[in-house]
Amino acid sequence: MPTPLPDRSPPRRTAFVNARLIDPESGLDTRGALLTDGKTIADFGPRLFNDASPADAEVIDCGGHVLCPGLIDMHVHLREPGHEHKETIATGSHAAAVGGVTTVACMPNTNPTIDDVALVEFIQRRARETSLVKVYPFAAVTRGLAGKEMTEMGMLAEAGALAFTDDGHPVADSLVMRRALAYSRAFDMMVSQHAEDMSLTGCGCMAEGEVATRLGLPGIPDASELVVVERDIRLVELTGGRYHVAHISTAQAIDAVRQAKRRGLPVTCEAAPHHFVLNDRAVGDYRTFAKMAPPLRSEVSRLAVIEGLKDGTIDAIATDHAPHDQESKRVTMERAANGVVGLETMLPISLELYHAGEIGLLPLLALMTNRPADLMKLPQGRLRRGAPADLIVFDPDLRWTIDAKKFVSKSKNSPFDDREVKGRNRLTMVDGRIVHRLNGA
Repeated sequence: MPTPLPDRSPPRRTAFVNARLIDPESGLDTRGALLTDGKTIADFGPRLFNDASPADAEVIDCGGHVLCPGLIDMHVHLREPGHEHKETIATGSHAAAVGGVTTVACMPNTNPTIDDVALVEFIQRRARETSLVKVYPFAAVTRGLAGKEMTEMGMLAEAGALAFTDDGHPVADSLVMRRALAYSRAFDMMVSQHAEDMSLTGCGCMAEGEVATRLGLPGIPDASELVVVERDIRLVELTGGRYHVAHISTAQAIDAVRQAKRRGLPVTCEAAPHHFVLNDRAVGDYRTFAKMAPPLRSEVSRLAVIEGLKDGTIDAIATDHAPHDQESKRVTMERAANGVVGLETMLPISLELYHAGEIGLLPLLALMTNRPADLMKLPQGRLRRGAPADLIVFDPDLRWTIDAKKFVSKSKNSPFDDREVKGRNRLTMVDGRIVHRLNGA
């Protein structure tokens, strides 16, 4: 499927009728209609268009399906610049649109690294030119992700970086992390940590435990994540800086964040769908498409992630979309690259928690809409008059089978290939323009 170019024509007025309106922030869940005008939501509610639809608007019958804010993914690797053979802003945004993700935050571990103003401006310019969805860059904490010299955080923030992270590499030096947290406080911006003690990880390629032992693979202990999280929480106590744990995955680290929140510390975290629906047994017979960092953990930790999502310890669901070509994955476990794609499967995989009765639909959607928007201080992620018209229509009960070969992402490295799921995005709107329609929608 060719990657479409963004439509820059003025958006039309659009009337969505026969919809199940859901706004996770306000708790709205009702039958009704919604009107967009230009780039914003003009009106919505159960009595809108009771008499007749507006004559000057395109009318879309939602067929009783959910109409809600577009999803927000705060952890995406778009690979541009430097690794365009794996993904580009254009192809990644197309994958996002198909999956119902209208806003993505892209990570700075590109080549060159997003560690100066020129690279932030490059991402913004390329997004304007090629992206179907909204793309915001995170900037690096340290130059070149080397963990030694801090970036010019103030200038990067002024240029439009939403947060700071060395994702893919932990900020291992305690003094550097302390200074980053202290300095970022001046801008009230978040420092997101890839929590991994590399000396404990060593040459490990999956979670330490019975499965790794049976497969004869070097394991990564849960403590690799925990010790960094606990250290950083102590640094938050010293500095008062906003601290965020990316793709949290272990029961112990989740509990450490829970205790920090109870003490009133500005500590937040996110979890990836693969960490709450899969455990280390998914590695099976050396399945490299199930190799990621952090690795798939034990069943105990998988259940702890679900509990963290339910009790509010975990603030957001984010995919850690990490595209890799076949040559990077179809090798031995020790040599295979870490990471999986997730933009096109974020919604159906997350809906498994809803269909299993673990989490209600509104709180589940909140983890992918207004709550990540709040973390990044974005106006998206909610149904409000005057809010951006970033919307999706999805059928939560539509059964289908994931086929990675049909992904529009350049890379197909998914552990969910051939998985039967329920729930599919049918339509995606960004700034009042429809950027994706499922066939027949």
